[in-house]
Amino acid sequence: MTQVPLTDAVHAAVSAVIDPELRRPLGELDMVREVAVDDDGRAAVAIALTIVGCPAADRIEREVRQAAAAVGGVSSVEIALGVMSPTERQALTEKLRDGRPARQMPFGPDALTRVIAVTSGKGGVGKSTVTANLAVALARRGLRVGLVDADVHGFSIPALLGLLDADGLPPAPTRIDELMLPPVAYDVKVISIGMFLRRPGEEAAGVVAWRGPMLHRTVQQFLTDVFFGDLDVLLLDMPPGTGDIAISVGQLLPHADVLVVTTPQAAASDIAVRSGLVARQTGQRIVGVVENMAALTLPDGSTLDLFGSGGGEAVAAALSNPDEVVPLLGSIPLSPGLRAGGDTGQPVVVGEPTDAAAQAIEHVADALLRTARPLAGRSLPFTPR
Repeated sequence: MTQVPLTDAVHAAVSAVIDPELRRPLGELDMVREVAVDDDGRAAVAIALTIVGCPAADRIEREVRQAAAAVGGVSSVEIALGVMSPTERQALTEKLRDGRPARQMPFGPDALTRVIAVTSGKGGVGKSTVTANLAVALARRGLRVGLVDADVHGFSIPALLGLLDADGLPPAPTRIDELMLPPVAYDVKVISIGMFLRRPGEEAAGVVAWRGPMLHRTVQQFLTDVFFGDLDVLLLDMPPGTGDIAISVGQLLPHADVLVVTTPQAAASDIAVRSGLVARQTGQRIVGVVENMAALTLPDGSTLDLFGSGGGEAVAAALSNPDEVVPLLGSIPLSPGLRAGGDTGQPVVVGEPTDAAAQAIEHVADALLRTARPLAGRSLPFTPR
């Protein structure tokens, strides 16, 4: 005989388990098929996974078992894992879209997600490292954060966030029909072209030799076909310069905010101004400048200006005009911890939070939150009853 109150309690417990990829409760996703508890407290739970070979299967089974076993009166737990039917998957994808048609970008001007494109004039200024750490810092403030690695030719975000398998490759996104679920690292949902490239040993492994239309379509697919869910902030790690992807992002996301990264060196700061000016031409708003690789304080208290000084202030001044003052949001000093974190895949804001670079990045994250656009005058995504 089934114990109805105990069965209800177990059902509620397992329904509250969060799917690690979709970041929603199993009950809300209709993944809990059956729950039964006999008179001896033996619980039997049937779960429907989204796809065959679901990479989160082991974790879901483990957490469902733990949730059921934690209910008072349960003596043992048996888990049966199945797979959704095509009809069930279709219903799930429609639920996830929340009425939005397939292949429609959810980050338009009226969306509540704030889009921030992180750009630089030239490569080698640490733009991707800054972007990855900023994403994690914002997520640690309780925000729902997504990160698009739009630097297609020089992608590095998966490695910076430790999203690599035993072969040193980023994991492929899980697909539910036409939806792609981005892998998650440090509570940041991440998508990168590196997740779609061929394995080592195959011809042209890890190489992207694309131009205009292919690059535009890749960025467009990242924005339309990847299911990020409800985000507070979407960061884009832009390629250096003012090429095809910068133009495409300007066309697809003309309402995006732009954060310009430079170093103190004049050779970098002069070029960084160009990337900001091109972004402004597309209608995007420059919210600030970040100076990376600033002076390092040595143990004896002296400073080492390896790349000079003043570059960040110079870029902010050059991008400012009577109608729009562009602030210098922060200067991130040279830091062995920041460099080491990039090599190990553990952002410095997590691995060494007291490091001077980590504290500077946290300061920039706070400053970014203060530059958010007001909601006044914007359409909100709800319909009055």
